[in-house]
Amino acid sequence: MNGYGGRRTKAEQDAATVEAGYALLSAGFAAAVVFGAVAGPAFLFELPDLLSALLLRSGLALAAVVGVARVVSVLVRFRRGPHPSQPGRTSPDS
Repeated sequence: MNGYGGRRTKAEQDAATVEAGYALLSAGFAAAVVFGAVAGPAFLFELPDLLSALLLRSGLALAAVVGVARVVSVLVRFRRGPHPSQPGRTSPDS
């Protein structure tokens, strides 16, 4: 629905598809960065087994949270629609 009770146009469907793809890809990237930052030392250094396991599990948990948060934030922002670039100001060529 386009907010007016009608069906979505093809352009609106395409925009939603692109935005969902962007949300998933950026969430995957953010999750990978967080996992690498948290669990990376377990792979790079010789750490005690308990500490390595803790870093790996913490990295997985944080990566999942960051990934879900990124998807939600991108899609919520998309649903709100575009915002003016400078609220309360007029453009110079108006």
